Amino acid sequence: MKEIWTIILLQVLTAVALAAEPKSVQMVKSELIRNPEPRTIDYNVVWKWNYTHGLLLQSMLQTAAKHPEIEASVDQYVKVYLDSIIQKDGTIKYYNKTNYTLDHINPGKMLIMAYEKYKEPRFKIALDTLYSQLQSHPRVPEGGFWHKKSYPNQMWLDGIYMGAPFYCEYALRYLKGEEQQKAFNDVVQQIMIIARHTFDKDCGLYRHAWDSAKKQQWANPETGMASHVWGRALGWYCMAMVDVLGFLPQDHPGKDSILSVLVPLCKNIKGLQDKDYGAWYQVMDEGQRTGNYLETSCTAMFAYTFVKGAKNGWLPEEFLKYGKTAYDGLNKFFVRHNPDGTLSLTRVCGVAGLGGNPYRSGSYDYYIGEIIRDNDPKGVGPYIMLSLLLDE
Repeated sequence: MKEIWTIILLQVLTAVALAAEPKSVQMVKSELIRNPEPRTIDYNVVWKWNYTHGLLLQSMLQTAAKHPEIEASVDQYVKVYLDSIIQKDGTIKYYNKTNYTLDHINPGKMLIMAYEKYKEPRFKIALDTLYSQLQSHPRVPEGGFWHKKSYPNQMWLDGIYMGAPFYCEYALRYLKGEEQQKAFNDVVQQIMIIARHTFDKDCGLYRHAWDSAKKQQWANPETGMASHVWGRALGWYCMAMVDVLGFLPQDHPGKDSILSVLVPLCKNIKGLQDKDYGAWYQVMDEGQRTGNYLETSCTAMFAYTFVKGAKNGWLPEEFLKYGKTAYDGLNKFFVRHNPDGTLSLTRVCGVAGLGGNPYRSGSYDYYIGEIIRDNDPKGVGPYIMLSLLLDE
């Protein structure tokens, strides 16, 4: 009986200690408890080089940089992952360059942080490999990257986040002269091409994807556009723009081009924010249609965009307040406090895509019918990044 009370007391003390810390630290510690081995991030049973691992580990490294009390634990965790993936010669296990998927570029953001911190040459070799993929990656005729080789002629909003910020930061840190300027221009081009081809003038938002060949079943045969505005895809796109703005040189003309998309888009997104919960819907062009639901990954992404944009002067100052409203709504209605002191982010869309096998139609029923999960890294990572911007 005494041992049981000791365990209960330790759980209470752990919960109290966690509750006193910033939300970013609480959520990072919660993830370390939930996934003691980084292999299991995103419900995996095997090791993977994947965008979700990169996203969550990036958010952890960012938190450790601001909160050194967790640095040792995060460093150990990240190194376990990297030692399992990045070989001594710099080869990336479970990665095939010729698959040409932008999803496999995203972990490069975390890898840049790791290389700059740990200074291991094998990490730079791996980074160069990812950059080389972008140099030969297949493109639509206007120059935009295909989302994947297995999705020919298609650009997805998701892919802008997966590729553009890494591309821009790599260019800033490791390229020079004409090659660097060419890379910066190419990054801006990716953002602007997809803007031209996914804009829905009726709602002022951007649809999930564009098929330049106009052959996919999900694509409008005249425009090539997908049928709906999926919240997380738009969230990825928004995050990509503010992250790229953070890397582009101040005098680069592409900044004005990006702002010409970002500012009016954020104003339209703000108009769709739920007044009671501060959140946004899974299918943003369908509002309160039966079956639609408030989804937390896109909510964290839009709030991150608003706060980062306002703090850097890219968005009007009032967007800081709008982002804070969304963050407060997440914490009040969608973040669960578990008995062991950990936090859980609820109501995250597990996955959504277009085409493939089995074929994903991009219909309204498709988007609302995909699995909804707790603690999906596609929500947790942006939530941690948002928390860091608003840590009290």
